[in-house]
Amino acid sequence: MSTMQCDVVSVKESLYSGTVTMLIAKGAGGELGIMPGHAPLVTLLKPGAIRVLLENGTEELIYVSGGVLEVQPHVVTVLADTAVRAESLDEAAIIEARKNAEQLLANQKSDLDSAAALAALAETAAQLETIRKIKNRAQ
Repeated sequence: MSTMQCDVVSVKESLYSGTVTMLIAKGAGGELGIMPGHAPLVTLLKPGAIRVLLENGTEELIYVSGGVLEVQPHVVTVLADTAVRAESLDEAAIIEARKNAEQLLANQKSDLDSAAALAALAETAAQLETIRKIKNRAQ
């Protein structure tokens, strides 16, 4: 089985470093599946889950709020703004943040308020989708 080196890092920490068989992420142009030998590529990442498929057949889910994905033939690197192991996401806190963003959007006073609220809503939606993926995987 062919593998490649994968590094997923955020501003605060390295979340994963090791060999993988595939990485799946949401890029600016859509979902990307990266396998060993993939053509070189640099793209922006959208908020959502990155699926890291390990050599032993297991899957690691990491939530990223955005960032950059760089692909070289034998190395894939994710430089995330914020990254959290999916099982560490706090569903109650995310739902509360979503409610706050919805209230901010309803009570907007400027275009900046609206943009911040929409960004927060997009991020909480991506976080909740990541939690759903973990729950579906556990079933």
